[in-house]
Amino acid sequence: MTLTQQISRAATTTSRPSALAAKPVERSDMLSSILETLEDAKAEQTVVIDLAGKTTLADAMVITTGRVNRHVSAIADQIVEMLKQQGHTGIRVEGQPHCDWVLIDAGDVILHVFRPEVRSFYNLEKMWGSDRPAERGVS
Repeated sequence: MTLTQQISRAATTTSRPSALAAKPVERSDMLSSILETLEDAKAEQTVVIDLAGKTTLADAMVITTGRVNRHVSAIADQIVEMLKQQGHTGIRVEGQPHCDWVLIDAGDVILHVFRPEVRSFYNLEKMWGSDRPAERGVS
């Protein structure tokens, strides 16, 4: 799935009540900005996982790869800078000193930036990418 398709899918997928109708637009804008920044930063193998119905931690999780520690650090720096420029506050960053795995918690979107070896070891896509219970036919 291309980044454009992931943005479109994430923008149209929501389980929010109508009272919070403005929230998906903000999430979509943030997610779109993150994906565009990742593309500009030459991040590789970017995956978007819709977390609606799986957890209340966030609406979406983005997992991507940088080629080496320095690339991972540069990607994380660009994302944090872009979010701050857009006025997002409360951004939390973990893993910056070693840059094997940098976690950026932007509230509605959680971003993981990995080195290739670390990403394959933790395999978050498998853990978080499984179907919701309702989609598996379990209530």
